[in-house]
Amino acid sequence: MLLADLVETVDAVTATRSRLAKIEALASALGRLDPDEVTPAVGFLTASPRQGRVGVGWRGLSALAAEHADESALTIGDLDVALDALAAASGAGSVAVRSETLRDLAGRATSGEWDFISRVILGELRTGALEGVLLDAIARAADRPADVVRRAAMLSGDLGETAVLALTGTADELDAVGLVVGRAVLPMLASTAATVTEAVETLGEASVEYKLDGARIQVHRRGDDVRIFTRNLADITHRLPEVVDVVRAMPVTDVILDGETLALDENDSPRPFQDTMARFGAEKARETELHPWFFDVLHIDGRDLIDEPLRLRRDELGRIAPAHRIPGEVTSDPESGEAVASAALEAGHEGVVVKAIDSPYAAGRRGASWIKVKPVHTFDLVVLAAEWGYGRRTGWLSNLHLGARDETGQFGGGFVMVGKTFKGLTDALLTWQTERFQELAIRETPGTLWLPHEIVVEIAIDGVQRSTRYPGGLALRFARVKRYRDDKRPADADTIQTLRGMLRG
Repeated sequence: MLLADLVETVDAVTATRSRLAKIEALASALGRLDPDEVTPAVGFLTASPRQGRVGVGWRGLSALAAEHADESALTIGDLDVALDALAAASGAGSVAVRSETLRDLAGRATSGEWDFISRVILGELRTGALEGVLLDAIARAADRPADVVRRAAMLSGDLGETAVLALTGTADELDAVGLVVGRAVLPMLASTAATVTEAVETLGEASVEYKLDGARIQVHRRGDDVRIFTRNLADITHRLPEVVDVVRAMPVTDVILDGETLALDENDSPRPFQDTMARFGAEKARETELHPWFFDVLHIDGRDLIDEPLRLRRDELGRIAPAHRIPGEVTSDPESGEAVASAALEAGHEGVVVKAIDSPYAAGRRGASWIKVKPVHTFDLVVLAAEWGYGRRTGWLSNLHLGARDETGQFGGGFVMVGKTFKGLTDALLTWQTERFQELAIRETPGTLWLPHEIVVEIAIDGVQRSTRYPGGLALRFARVKRYRDDKRPADADTIQTLRGMLRG
């Protein structure tokens, strides 16, 4: 298939808000692929090429000068081969090899194809077609039941492999996909509620468990071979030897565990989230020890447990890892649940997750049977600038630069940038701020409009974390817009000192 056909499909998917129309467009394209094009095409459609990161960033792409082709000739296979070459380049001369490969690719691509290729490489396609939509499109194209395709993708952890099996394999082969110890599966996710009482009243008898401010891990053990995966299924086994030792000591032969790991201070309180994540990115760092806690077990010694009730899985976890099971309590009493949440917050954790006690493990899904409850903080901040959007938000000012007031002059006075967000913006807000911000703009740089420090916006966050990216030494976590505050002056905005007071330690 020509790459242009895939680009045309992506344009059609981006242009519509209808889920059914997105599925139909994607299914039509998937049905026309040759078998060897399925895996790379699925990677391109999700901006997650099978090669992973290829050593090319925004600067490398923006600095490239090339004349693009007038007519489409590139195929999906051509792009896949080029990405192979980029990923394989290493050592002395690798920069030159990547530059030459990119120039050749850009010269063979039309301008529209090059825009698509650049967004795939950067992982920023933003078509509004999330994996759930693509899974439904795969099922439609293959004429397979959507729930069977979804389950195969969740248990294999590989969307491309699932697409190949659905489109080219038999129904029995698709049905047979199951857990394999050593092969990561997509983790189960939780929905949200405002209070523990609301969550317990919704679910009835439930396990109310601490929500640690750590990093999600999935651990597989077959004999003495242990592998550890992140929530995005990256293998980080070599970076967490202490976790390997803990799991090797468990009284099992084969096991798949779901949990979290985090660093503790000298008082056994959780250290800042970045201290944990530093271990994930460091090749040799061992000065920060990580401690694992587990909240679920998916497989034990030849027996899959994902379809068993949480009550049984919880008991099995307590049997094999009593010292490493996340604290919690099984209850149907909202007051007891609130007490667990208070204890979790007092201990320095994020909140709790409330789980229906008889629920199965729905791999890869954000089901209604797990509900996370975290305190939400709101702050009034000032909009410093806004970036032009792309994809569905083309033509709208979208990503907001947020500033907190420097009350003491510690950071030079004025407003100190603490983060960005494009979340929580309705179409009505996007329309309003695009019109209003253009009226107020004091200067413009490529892609960004800079504003006088006079617009106050109420922002909800889950917390703050240390950051060297912004001058105040912190960044907002999971920031989203609640509303604009026309009733407040910039002098009423919250201060960087208040936000810094939320940093642990």
